[in-house]
Amino acid sequence: MNTQGVEMSPHHTASPGITGAHVHAPGPRGYGRRTQNGGNGAARAALVLGVIGLGTSVVIVGGLLGVLGLVLGVVALRKAGRTGVGRGGAVAGVVTSALAIAVSITAAFFLVWYANETQECYQPDTFQQYKQCVHDQFDGN
Repeated sequence: MNTQGVEMSPHHTASPGITGAHVHAPGPRGYGRRTQNGGNGAARAALVLGVIGLGTSVVIVGGLLGVLGLVLGVVALRKAGRTGVGRGGAVAGVVTSALAIAVSITAAFFLVWYANETQECYQPDTFQQYKQCVHDQFDGN
């Protein structure tokens, strides 16, 4: 007999009643185990916001998403410290969010620099005149 009171043959290796096995039953590490609290949703959200923010940071929108991801990442790190769940996702969320903020700031800096360098070219009659004016500005003519 096993611990559940079910008689098994000595050569039987499968657990009894597989069809009635509980999904949350403890088992070998990583198989059929789930956390009681459902994981760290803030870590997952921080990671998603960080990745999307990093992808959209060249258009500066990513910086705002990065700020949200950074805040959620810090909250997730604190939660991971208490529960032990989601630390890797929280760290990845903080890193990608910080990178999104840095790239957005860099993109904004270059946008302002470019606008300053080409401010004389803003009212051309054609795109060709604009291109020529920008070319002249950067060549020093």
